[in-house]
Amino acid sequence: MTGETIDSILAAPTPESWVETATRHWRELLVDHANCEKKAASTALSLMFTYPEDRSLALALSRLAREELRHFEQVQRMMDSLGVPFERQRPGRYASGLRARLRTSEPGRKLDLLLSAALIEARSCERFRLLAPRLQPPLAEFYAQLERSEARHFDLYVDFARSVDPEGWRKRLMELAEHEATLATSPDPEFRFHSGAPVQAAGGIG
Repeated sequence: MTGETIDSILAAPTPESWVETATRHWRELLVDHANCEKKAASTALSLMFTYPEDRSLALALSRLAREELRHFEQVQRMMDSLGVPFERQRPGRYASGLRARLRTSEPGRKLDLLLSAALIEARSCERFRLLAPRLQPPLAEFYAQLERSEARHFDLYVDFARSVDPEGWRKRLMELAEHEATLATSPDPEFRFHSGAPVQAAGGIG
């Protein structure tokens, strides 16, 4: 593994205003968190089908997809135990905004898909770390546990990205990380797990 840290992956920290909003609106956060775990499993499976010839990648992502689905099940159980009902949500701008910057042809496409997955996992890891000390049990312990999992996940994606382009992966990571940081920090009318600085009174968040 690469041994990368959150600070070496992300170009900017999460705004304090997002953390404050998340601690007040943890129910809404938990609903979107469930969706994020499903998307993370879907990302891993999609990469397996896109690059079936990469056997080491496929095996690693098969294990990762199973873990992400277990996390989804854990979030669902947490919602049930805390009395948080499911609510259908509109997608936020984060994932689509990040995908818009990815190259669509090879050889750059594979590298960008791996690096974007690494950035999403790193941002998740950072936000779990920020939230765990501010939330009440049992959610606090759950998020502290997930922080450790997300750290392994972003390291895995970075490791494969580095094997794809040993000379150029870091430069491309920095380019994508700058865009990811904008999405994760600039004013955002939708409050989501990966949204930017909350816009006051938007979507009932204030």
